[in-house]
Amino acid sequence: MPVGFIYAVVIVTIAIVGVVVLAPGLTATRGGKILAFVALFIFPILAGSLGYEQHMDRSKQTSFCLSCHLMEPYGRSLQVDDSTWIPASHYQNNRVPREQACYTCHSDYVMYGGIKAKWRGLHHIYAQYLGNPKPPLHLYHPYNNRECLHCHAGSRTFEEGATHNADPQIMADIKSNKMSCLTSGCHDQIHNTTKLSEVKYWNAK
Repeated sequence: MPVGFIYAVVIVTIAIVGVVVLAPGLTATRGGKILAFVALFIFPILAGSLGYEQHMDRSKQTSFCLSCHLMEPYGRSLQVDDSTWIPASHYQNNRVPREQACYTCHSDYVMYGGIKAKWRGLHHIYAQYLGNPKPPLHLYHPYNNRECLHCHAGSRTFEEGATHNADPQIMADIKSNKMSCLTSGCHDQIHNTTKLSEVKYWNAK
């Protein structure tokens, strides 16, 4: 939805409400009552829903996530020049869309995962401006392999990986979430913000 259209709806809403407030006599006629109903109910709801849609879409953006001061180190970790750092490797190699990197990896890939991720984002905004969040940050629950497999399941490097197939039980445990991709010692370099002063950074051209 174009931002200009949303602004236009908001301006029209304000204008119509202004007319009704400044000239209440208009509401004495049938047409005036319809105008008042549109001004006080229909247009505000329309403007609110369009604005909500725009902000919910913006909440998926990496730039939105990193706009909080507390998230700045996590943004820097995406630029670490070390392929063992999982977020950096995915971000730099476009394994996830860069403009939605945080949302892509931190959404639960279940029926209402996207909605839950956005509501968590609203909680983060509340904590940022009305609370007192302090590092280190923690996930709401342990990272589920389901989020990795959403992209990696079926890929050749995953399905034919030597480590994944060293024992038939390993692949079964990965796919059932019994063996974590992140905490089993295989892919354990995540954001690791405590090490950011000790690493080299990717110089993106």
